[in-house]
Amino acid sequence: MSELSNLKCTACRGDEPPLDLAVVRTRLSQLPGWRLEIRDQIPRLEKEYRFKNFAEALQFTDHVGRIAEEEGHHPAILTEWGKVTVSWWTHKIKGVHQNDLIMAAKTDDVYKGS
Repeated sequence: MSELSNLKCTACRGDEPPLDLAVVRTRLSQLPGWRLEIRDQIPRLEKEYRFKNFAEALQFTDHVGRIAEEEGHHPAILTEWGKVTVSWWTHKIKGVHQNDLIMAAKTDDVYKGS
């Protein structure tokens, strides 16, 4: 469990700037396997998780969804046979917020527990 996963998400106001990409890259060192992707000109954190079958992938997706609901911060999740891709970014600011780093760490914790 990383230090980030012990934190709680805070409400993000739309007037907050996204984290500087250099800061995001530095903080990714705490989140092995996560990468910074730019899609539709919006930076986001992304990681793929591997599973033995679709049922395990779906169970992981459901668990991540429950945590997202608890924290009030929601990812894009692509669930496929044996693989789940999770993307975190903050829609209001069209970029990466501290909440995204927290949720990436919590997602890793879910995977470690599965």
